[in-house]
Amino acid sequence: MTLILASQSASRRAMLDAAGVTYEAMPAYLDERALEASLQGSPPDLIALALAEAKALAVSKERPEATVLGSDSLVAVDGRRFDKPASREQAAEHLQFFSGREMQLFSAACLARGDQVLWTHVALARLQVRELSEGFIADYLAHEWPAVAGCVGVFRIEARGVQLFDTIEGDHFTVLGMPLLPVLGALREQGELPA
Repeated sequence: MTLILASQSASRRAMLDAAGVTYEAMPAYLDERALEASLQGSPPDLIALALAEAKALAVSKERPEATVLGSDSLVAVDGRRFDKPASREQAAEHLQFFSGREMQLFSAACLARGDQVLWTHVALARLQVRELSEGFIADYLAHEWPAVAGCVGVFRIEARGVQLFDTIEGDHFTVLGMPLLPVLGALREQGELPA
């Protein structure tokens, strides 16, 4: 059997590598913003799941013999959904909005084969953002930009991003961008990993 990760995410690749999972990485080419727009008004967990499914199915069409893992993360704060920042200025605006609020981070995963969804899962982490001063935000982005340009929530928890939070409730892997333990269980069920 062949496992394909439908992602370019370094974090997701690092999780699978560390867990000893053999896979190929093959990005899914789809218009994520258009799909999100078509789901306007849907709850954030369903949007994250729809994106994970769309990625898995897009790659599955090209490689129908393989098991394809699609994953996506979405951040919501006070009912507002946030995408990856388009610029350093927008990253600063996001951080100012997050300051003192709870961030909800939804990480979804989907396994597909032969253009069929085999399994899905969505996990939630709650991250309490501490009060962030303008000076801290400027210093933070001086060190973390552009590395956080590809991160919803404008942080890498494995780097300086950990300084944004007072508390975190939820699975570490969910915060990194993929609910790894449920994914590993599903891969075992599909025969992709030894039971």
